[in-house]
Amino acid sequence: MTTRAHWRLAGVLAGLAGLATSYATAMIFTIRESPVVAVAELVIRLTPGSVAERAIQVLGHLDKPVLVTGVLVVVLAAFAWAGSLARRAWWRPLPVWVALAAVGLVSVLAQRGAGLVDVLPVGVGLVTWIAVHAALTDALHRGVLRPDLESRERRVFLLVAGTIGIASLGIAVAGRVVGAGRRQVETSRQLLRIPGVTRRPAPPATSLGLAGISPWQTPNDDFYRIDTSITVPTIEPDAWSLRIHGRVDREVTLTYSQLVARRLTESWITLNCVSNEVGGDLIGNARWSGVRIADLLEGLGVSAEADCVLQTSHDGWTCATPLAALTDDRDAMLAVAMNGRPLPIEHGFPVRTVVPGLYGYVSATKWVVDMEVSTFADSVGYWTTRGWSAEGPVKIASRIDVPRSGDDVAVGPVAIGGVAWHQHTGISRVEVQVDGGAWEPAELGRVPSDDTWVQWALTVDLDEGDHEVRVRATGKDGETQTSVVVRPDPDGATGWHTIEVTAR
Repeated sequence: MTTRAHWRLAGVLAGLAGLATSYATAMIFTIRESPVVAVAELVIRLTPGSVAERAIQVLGHLDKPVLVTGVLVVVLAAFAWAGSLARRAWWRPLPVWVALAAVGLVSVLAQRGAGLVDVLPVGVGLVTWIAVHAALTDALHRGVLRPDLESRERRVFLLVAGTIGIASLGIAVAGRVVGAGRRQVETSRQLLRIPGVTRRPAPPATSLGLAGISPWQTPNDDFYRIDTSITVPTIEPDAWSLRIHGRVDREVTLTYSQLVARRLTESWITLNCVSNEVGGDLIGNARWSGVRIADLLEGLGVSAEADCVLQTSHDGWTCATPLAALTDDRDAMLAVAMNGRPLPIEHGFPVRTVVPGLYGYVSATKWVVDMEVSTFADSVGYWTTRGWSAEGPVKIASRIDVPRSGDDVAVGPVAIGGVAWHQHTGISRVEVQVDGGAWEPAELGRVPSDDTWVQWALTVDLDEGDHEVRVRATGKDGETQTSVVVRPDPDGATGWHTIEVTAR
């Protein structure tokens, strides 16, 4: 006997077949995102800033996989519902399929630069849903109308269902293979050699040699990543260009070859995310190679009224960066390399923006393709519209890396160490306090500029028992890190990083 589960299964299988053909179409035509991913990214764009901040805090790097999984769960439930509607009439599921396709269409068209070809996967998926579901429900209806053929029809249905399931998987895998064959961006990146980019080691004495402290130079694979892109843009260098326009006398469009032909600068720069909690790890230090933005803007006739540059990423993300931070003596740059190698794709290949002294949400545009010289009155970025502050200067901060909170340590001398930062200002002193006692100065590693973090370390004597250890830093401008605890939103967290250890 045909059960309700059979009808739901038919809907789910038809839905999965449509997702498979849609995904395969996106891969074959080298469209960056399938409709499912486009829907997830639209959810990100519509999510209030406070909710997004909470998701980052709770889920960390799992926020995007959890979101995509949630979208798929909702979609699968809709597939099952569509299948159950077909019990009464073949046409009843059509509004569900059309509604799902409409959501996908809106999400795809909401992307920056979306064109006609980008909607093709949605159309292919819709046609697949309707055709496959019609075939499956036809078999089920025949079984209902002809009880004498129930056993044979059930076997036919299961055979067809199994074949569709296997075929859907095969189509998705084939699309991925074909798409990967046409998408050679990673290969291009690995083979790319940029004149003037070096692989210099960290300067001597930057690291204090205490085991457990974060390395002064963060490896590319360990560098934190926070962005709104679920499927990262993959751009061939010869397909990249940057338009600089707006409140300038002369606008310019640069190709990748024109950019790297200019004089490159190389600087050690620490980047950190405004979402970083006190003691958090959304921070890293690398050697960045690129072209100074001040040099690019010079000669373009920037208007005296301009006070910001609205940056736009290839995926449509935006931020408004203070013009002063892009044109003063800091090495604000269009970076093309990270730690002596072309940028990793997930960190902005082929070109991204790096600005010392500003949180990433107002400066660090990955896959940057447009810079509009403007004013803060006329331009707002992605996170600013969600309640974050407009300019985002980095706040002074420090962190204890070793020992970890909750660790057991030996009674007697205990080595304590970590990192401190105040980009574009510099750190002059780091102090540690044990159990509310006197503040003791730590040894600082030497650094090549004020735009990087600094390692610090000292040894304290701990008696047997539980102890509370906290750290604070003082900048070269005389500002001492505040003890007042403030959440990251709207302009960065504050407070002293505090740990608890037990000496045994």
